Amino acid sequence: MDNNIPFNSLPDLPPKADLESPTLLKECIKANKLLAELKGFCQTLPDPKLLINTLVLQESKDSSAIENIVTTQDELYKAVISMDEVHQGSSEAKEVLLYREAIYYGLKMMNQRGLTTNTMVAVMQKLKNTTEGIRKNSGTKLANPATKEIIYTPPEGENIIRAKLKALEEYIHNKEDDTDTLIKMALMHYQFEAIHPFTDGNGRTGRILNVLYLVKNELLNLPVLYLSSFIIKNKSLYYKLLKGVTAKGMWHEWIMYMLQAVSQTAGLTLNKISSIQQLKDETIVIAKEALKSAYNRDIVDLIFSYPYIKINTVINNKIAHRQTASAHLKKLSASGILTPHKKGKEIYYINHRLMNLLSN
Repeated sequence: MDNNIPFNSLPDLPPKADLESPTLLKECIKANKLLAELKGFCQTLPDPKLLINTLVLQESKDSSAIENIVTTQDELYKAVISMDEVHQGSSEAKEVLLYREAIYYGLKMMNQRGLTTNTMVAVMQKLKNTTEGIRKNSGTKLANPATKEIIYTPPEGENIIRAKLKALEEYIHNKEDDTDTLIKMALMHYQFEAIHPFTDGNGRTGRILNVLYLVKNELLNLPVLYLSSFIIKNKSLYYKLLKGVTAKGMWHEWIMYMLQAVSQTAGLTLNKISSIQQLKDETIVIAKEALKSAYNRDIVDLIFSYPYIKINTVINNKIAHRQTASAHLKKLSASGILTPHKKGKEIYYINHRLMNLLSN
């Protein structure tokens, strides 16, 4: 195919390929087992959303990094606790925070409308903080960032793009198709990336759709799968295999890549959540000793929801007034739970052990 010509002949799903080879099914069984363990463990947690919020933010950071939107942990967590999250901090931190908002907004829209074209557009609009919709203008081409060589030209024309998204939507909701959900997710992800329906934000929107699809099909109950970390480590292969499907119909290799991404990240995420829960249990014991009769479980929940906090964070969450909040944070610092860090006039209290877990 000519990379300079819009791929308006992009076939609808499913492809004419062997989607149930023994090697694919073996990897499918492994990935589904690990996902089931992850889902089951999350359901045993007393407060899963508190722990998972930090992981969603980490996923947001990594997914944005794939698009070369890079922010430091320090910038990101300072921006998180700002009074107005989206309008504080660096532009890169804002982009990451918008990604997290888009995940939760996508869940809401999916529950109301299903995983439709409108949901896809809504996710992108939240992600990009824009009112733009489906790509209308011609001339969109994807190039190698190093050589500037055109490697792909997606379908062109709003009507054509909408028709291909409608076909994708119908495939996603086809209950008569008994293809394994994870294999369908891999097919869906390729198709969305190949349609490339938006001027910008396609990659991040596509990665959000992956986890929404898993929640929709009840393989997860919360958007916790941390796929972007795998893609970052295998970024060149990710793009090579996408191109391989388009140019040579390399569906087997692409599906295997996505199944391995699910297997590895489900296992890593399970270990990470388990470690965070263990750390939280240990922290509760130390905090009770440090704060004595003034101990409040809410403050431990807070420092596991926001690895960086300030006195105002405690006040704004209605846990304590200023004087008491200051005293609590100083005692938690003295006990080794938090590390104070002065930046200008502000003092940030960092849950350094949680940060180490999130960073590794």
